[in-house]
Amino acid sequence: MAEIIGGLTSSHIPAVGNAYHRKMFDDPYWKPFFDGYPPVHAWLAEKKPDVAVVFYNDHGLNFFLDKMPTFSIGAAASYENQDEGWGIPTIGTFQGHPELSWHIIDGVVADGFDVCTCQEMAVDHGFTVPVQLFWGDREKTPIKTIPICINTVQHPLPSPKRCYEFGRSIGRAIASFAGNEKVVVLGTGGLSHQLDGTRAGFINKDFDLMCMDKIVDAPDELAKLSILDLVREAGAQGAEFILWMAMRGALGDKVAEIHRNYHIPISNTAAGLMVLETRA
Repeated sequence: MAEIIGGLTSSHIPAVGNAYHRKMFDDPYWKPFFDGYPPVHAWLAEKKPDVAVVFYNDHGLNFFLDKMPTFSIGAAASYENQDEGWGIPTIGTFQGHPELSWHIIDGVVADGFDVCTCQEMAVDHGFTVPVQLFWGDREKTPIKTIPICINTVQHPLPSPKRCYEFGRSIGRAIASFAGNEKVVVLGTGGLSHQLDGTRAGFINKDFDLMCMDKIVDAPDELAKLSILDLVREAGAQGAEFILWMAMRGALGDKVAEIHRNYHIPISNTAAGLMVLETRA
């Protein structure tokens, strides 16, 4: 059967994609951020996952304010990155895993989650930036991907508890897939940040670190937070933490923290990086 080997978290802000393209790894502003990733690369090289399930939020390529599903799952054989106007060079085709995608879709629908299934799906920086940070040149390290979008943009947003339960449903579906794939699950976005309004530039380090601590062994406590709690404590865009909650739900009850890095600010955003390894 398929096996979830662990979870990764990462910021996905467009500025990271630009810095990566320009190879600003040793730039004083960017170095503390990029220095967090080599231990993740070493872990991936050791574990050699076959599939990455990526929780992210679409930024207008597939959905907009007039049509915004709560949960959407890609079921395509491949996914294309498209120009969003951020100045990030588009990246080539990402390989999908439609058999596993449809198995996940069947499983979550059976569990009571009404999802939007996407047999064609463009992927934006929310997906491409973390994948590039973790795998770099995908032609050298091929990995199949399953993009899963969660609404973090248009009211009403799903609660942390609902996203955690959604992730648990996905984890059960993956574990029941009749294959030998090793799967890593990505929770992208966050941490605290607000990009507009009177609180533009808002960052809450104490809240971020609390979330990074509790997501390891007390995710049930984080599931008690409301969306309003997240907006109040982490800024309007800090609601992206629900993507981390979905990732953590998929990992099951027990995980071990292998690595973390926290750096502020990167483009007015608190960047949290974690490697969580599943345990029996």
